[in-house]
Amino acid sequence: MAQPAEVPQAAQVGGRQRVEFARILGLWDATAIVAGSMIGSGVFLVSADIARLLASPAWLLGVWLATALLTLAAALTYGELAAMMPRAGGQYVYLREAYGPLVGFLYGWTLFAVIQTGTIAAVAVAFAKFAAVFAPPLEAATPGAFTIDGQKIVAIGVIAVLTWANSLGLHTGRWLQNVFTITKVGALVAVVLLGLVLGPSYGAGEVNWANFWGREAANPASLLPLFGAAMVGALFSADAWNNVTFAAGEVRHPERNIPASLILGAAGVTALYFLANVSYLCVLPLWGDPNGTTPVERGIQFAAHDRVATAAFEVLFGPVGNLCMAAGIMVSTFGCANGLILSGARVYHAMAQDGLFFKAAGLLNTRRVPAAALTMQGLWASALVLSGTYGDLLDYVICTALLFYALTALAVIVLRWRKPGLPRPYRAFGYPWLTILYIVATAAIVADLLIVKPLYTWPGLLIVLSGIPVYFLLQTASRGKAARLT
Repeated sequence: MAQPAEVPQAAQVGGRQRVEFARILGLWDATAIVAGSMIGSGVFLVSADIARLLASPAWLLGVWLATALLTLAAALTYGELAAMMPRAGGQYVYLREAYGPLVGFLYGWTLFAVIQTGTIAAVAVAFAKFAAVFAPPLEAATPGAFTIDGQKIVAIGVIAVLTWANSLGLHTGRWLQNVFTITKVGALVAVVLLGLVLGPSYGAGEVNWANFWGREAANPASLLPLFGAAMVGALFSADAWNNVTFAAGEVRHPERNIPASLILGAAGVTALYFLANVSYLCVLPLWGDPNGTTPVERGIQFAAHDRVATAAFEVLFGPVGNLCMAAGIMVSTFGCANGLILSGARVYHAMAQDGLFFKAAGLLNTRRVPAAALTMQGLWASALVLSGTYGDLLDYVICTALLFYALTALAVIVLRWRKPGLPRPYRAFGYPWLTILYIVATAAIVADLLIVKPLYTWPGLLIVLSGIPVYFLLQTASRGKAARLT
């Protein structure tokens, strides 16, 4: 079947013509955005930190299982909102409709300031770090804010190339996303299968199954807070599953395809994440010595630079495994950055349409994509790369990102009460009990992080609250402009 042409179509708005988004994304494309935006570098790294916190194969797998169930519950819940309001902006639109423009703006403000752009920066830098395996001069990173080194140049180059590619039209961004999603899902499947099939023959993982619940009896009172803190890395690795809702205005049959893509993508990726960790446990012992000289001696806990997947492949294939894994992670991070760049700009476009962002961000170019919003996003993400602070900022906002997820799930209940007559082509599975369970579980993790990691959570709330005066300044400016025009 021929692809729909990306020729501008016009809609009459106030006597003028405005270019509209083109609905050209099918189910596979939408699922590729979900899966491709989720799989970055996290699943290859964060298990080391989880293993240090919990020191038990059972609890390591428990964290990834809990993350999978929580993410799937969120996807099953969000599907109702996505089918009900299939417009560009996604989560921003849902929060605005449920709680008013201020809450919607605070989400969009945080998304642009840190969540989306900070993640883009972090993923682009991860690409550059693994590129250093093939280009050793890139290893020399210059410490300090707003310094220049090879890694930062490569990271900014990745952001610039993908921003430019997505400004050429949705067909280009879609093609990149599909190709890189297929490639990195294949790489993750290879990690799973090779570890499960070849790993047991090396015998290093036998200690994991013999001490599955840990070498020492765990104290439930101390384990529970640590379990919540350990979930941060896994949840961050599984984040961005909601990005397809940002581009809802470009999905064909959105009432069917968006809920389906959320469920398929979230379930598929989190299942692979769980199996990848089973694979790691088949190859490497969980426990290790930070002064060890081999991957087996260092174990999962102290894998070099926390690169657990690389350590596993080095055990299986020697130095060649290190190169293979580095190439796979480069593909993974490049595709992840593309998905984040493609989708994020649609939120700023929706905010600009509401008068809550730069006016230019609300316009589409002749290829029917928000090129100005893409450029603004790319510039700020590049500034975060140069600042070197994106890692700290992301630590600060993980808690608030979870808070917004809980508020969005609550929006399903709020809108059922406030707007019962709105068409709901898809109704949240397990409503209201699964929705309530997700809200309670997410709120519990937020509360746990506020207590266990106060230095990383309370500043995140301040970043969100800093948007309040900005919102009222924008509102005042908008009213002043309207008064001058009358």
